[in-house]
Amino acid sequence: MRSRSAVAIGMGLMAHPAAAQDIATSAGLPHASTDLLSIVLSAHWVVQAVMLVLALAAFVALTIMVQKIAELTVAFRSLRRSAQKLSEASDLTTALRAMAAQRDPATQMVRVAHEELQALVDFPAEPAYGHAAQQRTRLAIDRIEASALARLRTGSGLLASIGATAPFVGLFGTVFGIMNAFLAIAETKTTSLAVVAPGIAEALFATAIGLLAAIPAVLIYNALLRRIAAFRRGLADAAAQIERLLSRDLDRRSAARLAKTV
Repeated sequence: MRSRSAVAIGMGLMAHPAAAQDIATSAGLPHASTDLLSIVLSAHWVVQAVMLVLALAAFVALTIMVQKIAELTVAFRSLRRSAQKLSEASDLTTALRAMAAQRDPATQMVRVAHEELQALVDFPAEPAYGHAAQQRTRLAIDRIEASALARLRTGSGLLASIGATAPFVGLFGTVFGIMNAFLAIAETKTTSLAVVAPGIAEALFATAIGLLAAIPAVLIYNALLRRIAAFRRGLADAAAQIERLLSRDLDRRSAARLAKTV
């Protein structure tokens, strides 16, 4: 009978939180606030440190997102402008003149290809020299492409680290918060919700912040990889157009030299 009465009282207190708070206050138990800011401020300093680290990680992820959106927007705009000028050009000299004011990777590729073409002025118009110039141009283009992609990938490793470690950092805060709740039970020698609830609340809040930091970081990382892959395809297309113009100029050079010898 006594146990049934205790169960009935407990159910009544759960149905009426205000009555439970009054009883806890009269018994000298700590008052558990339901405000998130109060939960953070009243949490253990270790859990507070975990929350701060996770909040900084989420801020860093959002900062990288804003930076990469601006950077990729400028890169794609320049690439589209260069691709249009390359498609309209009939030779490397015309393309270089049209793109002289630009500083994007495609313009750098045009410049190195034109330099290789100019370096062949003192050489005979033989296929071997042309093939060597094309190979050197290909190597220079690969270096420019790798450098441009490396700049765009800056920060992606940090996003991957945040997405992979933030849930575990939040889990550490959860474990510590639950452990702190059990220590509070042992200290007060009572299992009242007024004693257990604060520790469990701060523990779950640490997990929530961990997920809040990890989920956007993973989404931003995947979106960044997709955009970089699209930029790489566009840059490869521009490189192919440049090599086509170089090959055409080399053929014209060979044909002009052959016409002089006839």
